[in-house]
Amino acid sequence: MQPANHASQRLSNMELLRIISMLMVLAVHFDGASLGLPQLSGDVDRMNGRQAWQLATESITIIGVNCFTLLSGYFVIKLRVKSVAAYLFQCIFYAVGIATVTAITAPNLINYDQWLESWLVLTHTDLWYVPAYFALMLLSPFLNAGFSAMSRKSAVGVTLLFILFNIWAGWWWGGKFNPNGYTIAQLIMMYMTGRMLSLFPTLATGCGRNLTMASTGYVAATAGIFVTSLYMPSLKAFAYNAPFVICASVALFITFMNLHMQSRAINYIARSAFAIYLLHKSPIIWTHLMKPTVYQWWQEHSLWEFSLMMTGLMIVVYIVAMLIDPLRRMLSDIFISTVTKSFRHEHAE
Repeated sequence: MQPANHASQRLSNMELLRIISMLMVLAVHFDGASLGLPQLSGDVDRMNGRQAWQLATESITIIGVNCFTLLSGYFVIKLRVKSVAAYLFQCIFYAVGIATVTAITAPNLINYDQWLESWLVLTHTDLWYVPAYFALMLLSPFLNAGFSAMSRKSAVGVTLLFILFNIWAGWWWGGKFNPNGYTIAQLIMMYMTGRMLSLFPTLATGCGRNLTMASTGYVAATAGIFVTSLYMPSLKAFAYNAPFVICASVALFITFMNLHMQSRAINYIARSAFAIYLLHKSPIIWTHLMKPTVYQWWQEHSLWEFSLMMTGLMIVVYIVAMLIDPLRRMLSDIFISTVTKSFRHEHAE
């Protein structure tokens, strides 16, 4: 089986999915993580408009993390000293930068020990995705080699078995290795799924049939998520490894595979997508700014007003990240250049 072979030029349709995926992550955090989700336990008659809005919003957007990881599998992580250094620098830049600015402007919110811990982005962090994705990067050469060594049929079979294993032993029975999707096992599963999708170029022909079937599948799976949330605990219904969540993730991914387009603007905006996560979910910003603000708006405004304000806040967060990120990229280039030169010098000796 040949490894995935995508053009070196960024595909704007997939970069658009990267942007939308991160906006979905923002929506999930502003909805369930800020407000808590209603637990109806099958008592649908007592559901009010706000509860329906919350469950619908969560159902539509819960797939953001999965789609973000599918992109890594589809385009394949190429582990290099440069890529590792760039990833760690990006995480440290935002963690330490936010902690430093806070120490200067609001020293009552942070102490010296917390500032020191902000450097330890793989161990002392509330952002579970940061160390999990780093582990995925380290495992990617083995996953890539495994796919390259297998036939397409074998690769599909292994991937589907791994998905079923995660659903059955993880999601259904609550296995500790992946009970709700916030684990490295989840990222491996979605990476393998993205890699599997790349083996089928006919899925990305852009024909109307592919687009219709994939988009219809997304709507149907999203409806499935919503219905299950009426009867199951929210942590179960909206788990990243729940069957309908996985199906919706794959269906939306295939939908975007068929939206062929090229746009420099989209590609540029997508470069700051991960920064959105690192910025808004920083413990300081999330605890003292984002979460209380969203909760206050929810309490004080009508549903339509809140929806507009939440949408506006999502846009503002993205714009702020885009304004900050060029500085991060400039400093990152300097850091990476120094690291790679040092690495080559040591190996030359």
